[in-house]
Amino acid sequence: MSEEKSHDLHDFMRQLSIEMDAEYDRIQKRVTEDPGTAGDQGEENWAELLRGWLPRTYEVVTKGRIISADGRTSPQVDVLVLKDVYPEKLLNKKLYLAAGVAAAFECKTTLKASHIEHAIKTCTKIKSLYPNREGTPYKELHAPIVYGLLAHSHSWKAPNSTPEANVEQTLLGYDYLHVPHPRQGLDLLCIADLAAWTLHKSTLFPRPRNSAPQDEKAVTAYMKHTAARDDQVENFTPIGVLISSLSWRLAWEDSALRDVADYYRDTEISGNGSGKARIWAPNSIYSKKVYDRFRVRAPLTGIANVWDEWFSHFG
Repeated sequence: MSEEKSHDLHDFMRQLSIEMDAEYDRIQKRVTEDPGTAGDQGEENWAELLRGWLPRTYEVVTKGRIISADGRTSPQVDVLVLKDVYPEKLLNKKLYLAAGVAAAFECKTTLKASHIEHAIKTCTKIKSLYPNREGTPYKELHAPIVYGLLAHSHSWKAPNSTPEANVEQTLLGYDYLHVPHPRQGLDLLCIADLAAWTLHKSTLFPRPRNSAPQDEKAVTAYMKHTAARDDQVENFTPIGVLISSLSWRLAWEDSALRDVADYYRDTEISGNGSGKARIWAPNSIYSKKVYDRFRVRAPLTGIANVWDEWFSHFG
């Protein structure tokens, strides 16, 4: 483990994790009697957590569908985070305007492999409700909504089971099968008592600038954050990853959040992570205008200018 962190935020994340574990145990006592109510209680747990840790300007609601500008609708979503500009008159209509939804989540009490596939397929459908944006690497790699999957616990608890490997293999397999472009990937997967995965995106252009297209590559990777890492920070929690990573992703669209997002990163509540890469051809995922300009600039990855939409690494 790395040097122990004493920041109060780590203690807050640990308290949240203990509370979520207790809620899971409570819900499981009644799940066979009424699975529907158990699911509703689990969703409300996550909604309450988000209400407590997102800025007060966001409205967090449960059970709704998203409607695009041309009238297409999404499947039902468990938890939605609405922007501060959302019309108050429409808050309880359960059909939410796509332009007013900042993030959305599917919630499960006990995660199964089928839930991961369903979340990825739903994610691609929801992100397809938004017009493809052009003009910068950031805009072309990201939809203007964060989509994730949240779970209290998981189903891989038999002796000698390997839950983290099972989740990672399932996540990567269904990403290859169902995600046609980096902008449509699942942004977050958090299992409160196990680990969290966050989607990172980067583009690499070797120098010199006249390198052949086959030498260029774009990469997406689901970065696994887990307590099992030798270099993990003390008091690591998957919920800390959720809070930090969600704030970071929202801050790309809402600049008022950037100071807090930077602060969360500085305190390392998301810990350390690593993941397996999926390779894309840059000229297949960028518009020609952005590809040509980006290839010439070929910015280096790193931490400088992190809110620059022409940066080569987003995560």
